[in-house]
Amino acid sequence: MPGYFADDAMAVRVMGSRAVGLTYGQRALVIGAAHPRLFVGTVENTAHRDTPYNRLARTARLFEAVFLGTKEEADRALEFTRRRHARVTGVMAEAAGPYAAGTPYSATDPHLMFMTMAFAFDSVDVLQRLLIRPLTPGEQEALYQDFVTWAELFGMPRDAAPPDYPTFRRSFDGWLASGEPHLTEHARVVGSYLVGAKRGDYDDPLPLRPLFRSIDLVVRGSLPASIRRLYGFRWTPVHEAAYRTALQTVRVAHVEPPHFVPRPLDPVLHGVNAPLFKILAGRERQQLRRGRRSMPEAAAMLDRSGTVQRPSA
Repeated sequence: MPGYFADDAMAVRVMGSRAVGLTYGQRALVIGAAHPRLFVGTVENTAHRDTPYNRLARTARLFEAVFLGTKEEADRALEFTRRRHARVTGVMAEAAGPYAAGTPYSATDPHLMFMTMAFAFDSVDVLQRLLIRPLTPGEQEALYQDFVTWAELFGMPRDAAPPDYPTFRRSFDGWLASGEPHLTEHARVVGSYLVGAKRGDYDDPLPLRPLFRSIDLVVRGSLPASIRRLYGFRWTPVHEAAYRTALQTVRVAHVEPPHFVPRPLDPVLHGVNAPLFKILAGRERQQLRRGRRSMPEAAAMLDRSGTVQRPSA
């Protein structure tokens, strides 16, 4: 049964790469945490205070289902998301960056829906270029339009997004260069966990630990320098050299051989990542049963924050 995106759609071709699929989500979340309205609205309404990686894995599976799944699988993911988002509404308890205390947020706010799409698309766009190959202008435009369609499926009005890729790129890069990106202390802690700056070995299955350390390195290295500075991430020439080596290794693995040459790595390089996400989610639940929270410092901040503030009727 076909999905919402044809097999030859740019989004399917790009999102079907495991290198992109395993890295874009972390990068998008780390940059997106610098949007206080979006970040606060998400964390104040999460049902996964003790299992944040389960939430991240579930979100990744939902996104993957819409891009790569059948229409039936995509529709289930979309309906699940709509039900959850209908309850995400409130106000910011404290001022953060350009937003005053009392600023409202809602998961159905068109601008916040666009920014969610923007963080995801920017990360896919950047990591495709770094890990696989640069796209042509036509391919970039096709990929961007696929993401706008994807966001529309989740409920974003089409006019909430810029009409084309060049306009999007100017707008998004302008946001990064402005004074608007801001990290709450909680956002800084969560982002640090997401790229391994605070994470210990407890949450990574031992056989997969080298893979996740490499993903952390690639994600941190691919961040805009302004975002790394905002977090205070350390980035030395040694980090840069290791990062460049990792990129080159992945790019070489993705070089297209002549059509008559066997391609034994294809099943490894391309496909869905849901089974890996399932392993991570199970590992986190196992750790919680042993009394170990995945992001203890971030969870403690949420424990102290109390209940979410709702806008008055």
